[in-house]
Amino acid sequence: MSIRAVVWDVDDTLFDYTTADREGMRAHLVAEGLLAGWGSAEAALVRWREITDQQWARFSAGELSFEDQRRDRVRVFLGAELTDVQADDWFRRYLTHYEAVWALFPDVLPALDALAAGYRHAVLSNSSRHVQDRKLRTLGVHERFEAVLCAAELGVSKPAAGAFLAACEALELAPHEVAYVGDHPEIDGRGAADAGLLSVWIDRRGPSGGPATRADAPGGPHRIASLAELPAILRADTRFGAPSTFR
Repeated sequence: MSIRAVVWDVDDTLFDYTTADREGMRAHLVAEGLLAGWGSAEAALVRWREITDQQWARFSAGELSFEDQRRDRVRVFLGAELTDVQADDWFRRYLTHYEAVWALFPDVLPALDALAAGYRHAVLSNSSRHVQDRKLRTLGVHERFEAVLCAAELGVSKPAAGAFLAACEALELAPHEVAYVGDHPEIDGRGAADAGLLSVWIDRRGPSGGPATRADAPGGPHRIASLAELPAILRADTRFGAPSTFR
């Protein structure tokens, strides 16, 4: 079974979201005069990420629109009753600082170059098309992908099989002909494997993040520490029981 296409997650897979989020929030809190109230930027960021996860769960469950989950993130974080306009303005100011530190991981362009001739490429993200289109264009890689699919427009989020199958349908390929690369072991790794794709979990933390092995069941995600390992996995397509190239 030959892999013909690679579908990519964006945040913390191609794009260094964690660093941008941390540095952007720090700069934003300083500009808003809010840093002293939190004691440290790290404490504020922990709370911001907790709220983000909570509101994203509500969006994924269909309780909120993409825009409203952003607004409620701001309201809960500030502990304030804000109008939509006020919440949007605060979030927009945050985005200015966040976007100023956007960057790809260093291994992204070499991997895309190495795979350009042999595979088709697409994106599947638990975000919105507007957000990820702009991000990919700003980072200079949008033209690398023939399709960009996002949960806000699909109406289904990873790890649901429907999200991964929608990407396969957009490429007019069967799931066993498609590899998925993402940073989350369950949302990306297990979700893609359960949907029948060749699943690759990029774990940039390395061996300290857990056992340096393949998933515990045949057909589970391959675990890699760098995208430099990806071409060998795609060429081998050893999803049924062979060891990972992870070291």
